Amino acid sequence: MTGFAKTKYHLQSLCCGEQLEDRNWELNCPNNEKPGLLRAIYDSKQLLVDDTLPGLYKFSSWLPICKTLKGSGAPVTYKSIGLANELGLKNLYITFNGYWPEKGALMNTGTFKECEAYSVCARQNGNVNGIMVVASAGNTARAFAKVCSENKIPVLICIPEDNLNALWFAQEIDPCVKIIAAESGGDYFDAIHLSNLACNIEGFYPEGGAKNVARRDGMGTTVLSAVTTIGQIPEFYFQAIGSGTGAIAAWEANLRFLEDGRYGSTKMKLMLSQNAPFLPIKEAWEADSRQMLPINDEEARKQVEEIVAKVLSNRKPPYSLTGGLYDAMKDAGGEVFAVTNPEAAKAALLFSQTEGNDLEPAASVAVASLIKAVQEGNVNVNSIIMLNITGGGIMKFKLENEINYLKPALVFPLNPDPQSVAEKVKMLF
Repeated sequence: MTGFAKTKYHLQSLCCGEQLEDRNWELNCPNNEKPGLLRAIYDSKQLLVDDTLPGLYKFSSWLPICKTLKGSGAPVTYKSIGLANELGLKNLYITFNGYWPEKGALMNTGTFKECEAYSVCARQNGNVNGIMVVASAGNTARAFAKVCSENKIPVLICIPEDNLNALWFAQEIDPCVKIIAAESGGDYFDAIHLSNLACNIEGFYPEGGAKNVARRDGMGTTVLSAVTTIGQIPEFYFQAIGSGTGAIAAWEANLRFLEDGRYGSTKMKLMLSQNAPFLPIKEAWEADSRQMLPINDEEARKQVEEIVAKVLSNRKPPYSLTGGLYDAMKDAGGEVFAVTNPEAAKAALLFSQTEGNDLEPAASVAVASLIKAVQEGNVNVNSIIMLNITGGGIMKFKLENEINYLKPALVFPLNPDPQSVAEKVKMLF
């Protein structure tokens, strides 16, 4: 797109401090000293919001990108009246990611995973002739399918078969997007395993998940939206988590704002939530364990079956590695709430009644955690609070549009033969 100059930045390894250029889709420290994230270090220490650029790309000075793509929306932050009054809060700010045209929210997939997809797909790609591989529990799959379809970017998306109802669209999806699934009974971990096998195929490369700086900084635009709207860094950040990547991204954005210097010196407390009974991050955090606590596959899958927010079902989150969620929470402070399905449903109804839009289940979990925090006295009436609504307006969008569902090209068993995966996936492209 004309008028856009490549963002100037470099990468820094959080495990050893080495700095490197982002030449070829870098995901790991070149020294491999220990598991750790890379972080984008931007030449622009102050955030420059460019409203002449479309959607998400107005925040391009803090995005590791070299181009803009068509179709993006940006997070929208507004000061709550209805929910705030109900909870007795004077400074509750809602950052809405989803479909709500009346408020300027234009993410047609109804999820903040669009923030990831539009950032990742605009990153300088040293694999321009390759096929990107994405693993998803549902929302990420829908977002990447939309972005890659609209911009003709070849992608292989791996998803649990039980979550295929997440693959709904109002438009035809381009053949450059291919879906494969882990058979019924599997979860997000099985989709990740399938994606790892696909990445062993010549010409296929991993999107990278939490290790991809563009994914994290794309998600971090929620905080960029909130801080620039409020005029200061909030005291509390509420979000439901599966992998915790969004919370890591929020922490990193917070650190950049501290360096920016114009928005105060607050470190937001990370008030995170999981959908009970699937609580691996909560259990590790409350045990003050850097390592995730052991759980067998069968028990984990059983827990995932029970939760309403399927997208919060990551069994291998970026928790323990350097720069991961454990480090973020140790630095910023905070806690992890357990939210039951009935509590999430009650929170969704309250949001609909007080704010006027429907919520995706994970966002309902976040609202329920805010209600708990108020009831338990963790926040006070004057606290400046950012509530990250990671998905919403889906029912509204479906009512206003004719919806099609995307089917997988292939379904694999939970322990597939690697050779069979390679042979069959190569035939798709």
